[in-house]
Amino acid sequence: MFKVLKSYFKNQLKAGINWYIDKHLSPYIKEYISQKYLHEQIKNVVLNQYLVFGDPNRLQLSKTCVVNNALFNLSSGNIYIGEYVFFGHNVSLITGSHDYHKFGKERMVGFPKEGNDIIVEEGAWIASNVTVLGPCKIGKHSVVAAGAVVKNDVPSYHVVAGVPAKTVKKIESNK
Repeated sequence: MFKVLKSYFKNQLKAGINWYIDKHLSPYIKEYISQKYLHEQIKNVVLNQYLVFGDPNRLQLSKTCVVNNALFNLSSGNIYIGEYVFFGHNVSLITGSHDYHKFGKERMVGFPKEGNDIIVEEGAWIASNVTVLGPCKIGKHSVVAAGAVVKNDVPSYHVVAGVPAKTVKKIESNK
């Protein structure tokens, strides 16, 4: 008899809890994890947050630049981003480097502390999935095409593309 009563009350308790959750909590849970909410969280976390590896004091971003979810590696130099510069998504600016002549832990932990600065001048457009390796300067109003790997300076008013990036066009300026 005790087992029957125990089973009955256990089932009643489960049913009551399930009813309460369905009636009172489900609308809030559904709203909380709605697609709109998830999209907003993804946008805020992934698309609008850049990552800094190294000393953040070595990074200078102008107030007018847009860098989205870029990666700034400041291990071996400073990075300066000028006025009205804008990035596509997944852009990596890397000052750090390792010596391939070294092996094991020595290769892993040994890297220069200075000398690989990256400067991106006013109005440059760095498209999505670009990698910029310091030291280099990307000139005013230049364009780096999507997926390019920049290893050398980019002159002002030029479009570069490819791996490694090379000039594909000169931009005629009205100025």
